[in-house]
Amino acid sequence: MKKWTAAVMALCLVMIWGQALAAGSTVYSSDFSQGTDGWVARSMGSAQIEAKNGALYIQGRQSDWHSPGRDFELIEGARYTLRVMVLQSEADQANFMISVAHTLNGTETYENLAHGTARKGAWTTLQCEYTPGHFDSFVLYVETTGAPTLNYAIKNFAVGAPDGLPGEDGTVELPRLREIYADQFDIGIAAPQQLIRNQKAMELVKDQFNILTPENELKPDAVLDVAASKKLAREDETAAAVHFDAAKPLLDYALANGMKVHGHVLVWHSQTPEAFFHEGYDANKPYVTREVMLARLENYIKGVMAYLDENYPGVVVSWDVVNEAIDDGGNFLRASNWTRVVGEDFLARAFELARKYAPEGTLLYYNDYNTAVPGKLMKIYRLMSELTAEGNIDGYGFQMHHSISYPSIAMIQMAVENIASLGVRLRISELDVGIDANTDGNLEQQALLYAQIMELAVRYSEQFEAVQVWGLTDNMSWRASNYPLLFDASRNPKPAFWAVADPDSVE
Repeated sequence: MKKWTAAVMALCLVMIWGQALAAGSTVYSSDFSQGTDGWVARSMGSAQIEAKNGALYIQGRQSDWHSPGRDFELIEGARYTLRVMVLQSEADQANFMISVAHTLNGTETYENLAHGTARKGAWTTLQCEYTPGHFDSFVLYVETTGAPTLNYAIKNFAVGAPDGLPGEDGTVELPRLREIYADQFDIGIAAPQQLIRNQKAMELVKDQFNILTPENELKPDAVLDVAASKKLAREDETAAAVHFDAAKPLLDYALANGMKVHGHVLVWHSQTPEAFFHEGYDANKPYVTREVMLARLENYIKGVMAYLDENYPGVVVSWDVVNEAIDDGGNFLRASNWTRVVGEDFLARAFELARKYAPEGTLLYYNDYNTAVPGKLMKIYRLMSELTAEGNIDGYGFQMHHSISYPSIAMIQMAVENIASLGVRLRISELDVGIDANTDGNLEQQALLYAQIMELAVRYSEQFEAVQVWGLTDNMSWRASNYPLLFDASRNPKPAFWAVADPDSVE
């Protein structure tokens, strides 16, 4: 492990909080002796703040985001250190976050930057690093998680000064993952809208990766235009209207920068409007018949494929046609509106329709999680065997949302070996590795598992089409509290990055 640990220390510009402040680089620190110092109560009017005894107290909250917040002028691409102390005296323990609300062209978006648990009656410190993206304004605030009415106090909120932009002042250019694996498979990430709006982050994405997956923007609830479909259904119950407002920023970026896109997802039990399955696109009316539902599905898939082929030819190279259909319990398939309205052959029909309308060369995948769990692996193997026999599926996508404690690399290897034996294309579609705490030992174990997974993908590189990590930086991950990705919140490469870049260096 020492080989890449030394590289991390040389390249990442690791900043210890105390050193940053000692260098005289503090740009703001709270002193509530003279009042609230520009802080306000973020709420719909119920919350109130009061400065007393060198701290800022908030009460009257009705939601977790109701919080003390303050406008800050932050420089895009600069590195900041944030720190605050929190106190609560009502619950045995409560979870807190430092968050930021940033605005661009009138649209406000959010990031969670630091996490911590405060025990009753004890001042607790939250701290992190933050590199702002391209936004017009920033509000930093301290909120709760799962404690919407909790009263609490903050003090000693401090912002450390910028210490330069990534890539300047002695930093070394990172190896490019897309170049390292160019002869084996594509390598990419999942990209939510907030990432696309972050210019500095997208420079790193373009430098490192060659394929993107929209995190939510191509799921049915983002693409199916329910209002337009409802109007069309007055004349034709089988009609399905689509729109791509959410996905356009990512698709435009991919088209402009010569990057591939993996589509996620056409058919899923989750994030699919309930109205899709009902007469008149009205969730209060009865379900449609199997025949109508299959026709709606055909029109939906036809509309998706036609729009993308016309407006973004060659950009979307593959699709998760069906996602997470296997039951986690004793049944074969998960009970859902798809099985209820269409029946258990909905998967076969979805792949049949996707093959019918997808542009030539588009790869079609079934995608699922917990493939390494033996009982589920057996059912996934059965499903893949049945779909492969029909001839409309190309491959399988492994969701590898793992942790350093489970599953073992032996279990992961067995899953890959079993699915690979079917002769299908493979992809690691959603990769992240969680840790319980951001310690050196955990980061080393995280890097080790990343290295082992990459070695496995390389071993089967003749079948693997892509490896995609589910996000860019830890703070943007759906598992942010588990620090699961290759880059930290300030876009510094973690040991996991170096492990992916050179798996052989990890012992």
